Amino acid sequence: MRIIPAIDLINGKCVRLTKGDYSTEKIYREDPLDAAKEFEDAGIKYLHLVDLDGAKSSRIINYKTLYKIASQTSLKIDFGGGLKSDEDLKIAFENGASQITGGSIAVKNPKLFQSWLTTYGSDKIILGADCKNRMIATQGWMVSSSFDVVDFIESYEKKGISYVVCTDISKDGMLEGTSNDLYKEILQKTSVKLIASGGVSSINDLYRLKEMGCEGAIVGKAIYEKKITINDLRILIDKL
Repeated sequence: MRIIPAIDLINGKCVRLTKGDYSTEKIYREDPLDAAKEFEDAGIKYLHLVDLDGAKSSRIINYKTLYKIASQTSLKIDFGGGLKSDEDLKIAFENGASQITGGSIAVKNPKLFQSWLTTYGSDKIILGADCKNRMIATQGWMVSSSFDVVDFIESYEKKGISYVVCTDISKDGMLEGTSNDLYKEILQKTSVKLIASGGVSSINDLYRLKEMGCEGAIVGKAIYEKKITINDLRILIDKL
């Protein structure tokens, strides 16, 4: 299982929110590159970089920070937040993204999202399946839809999606454990490469996600609040 630290960006700074609520913003690093280099030094190879400004304004905003991290580390970056057009996607890849995650766009403009999947391939395009009470949420988690998360993932698997990042919004930033029942259901009903996101609070959570069969696990607040140390991750990666 891949361990994927998360860096969320507002105004070019490394922040975390609780349950996606922008009013709960807490700044952890003025320069996200410092955090990225710490992860790299620990032997981590992947990074989940989220443009929260972009998610709110429906266009890519923090691409300069993406470029800074991509050009000064060897991390393979999955970039998401506000990618709503072919131009946004072009900017993300030109500035160093290895993969992009599309969430809102997959709900609101499935034809465009499908065209990205066709053009770039399933190794480059990740489906973002963010949900609250099982319902898919969009626009930086501010708007709920009528799509059940498992049905949503199943429908996109039929269209060729391989990678899925699934975040239970009610768990995000809470440090209270992950949505294991939901992840088990997804893994039972689909064959996608599932990347679990939201609620990781300890190393034990990560071991459980691995045993369950998740392809990756995104870790955010637990690192910044030192519930999981960089050294913990180094040891875990050696075991994985």
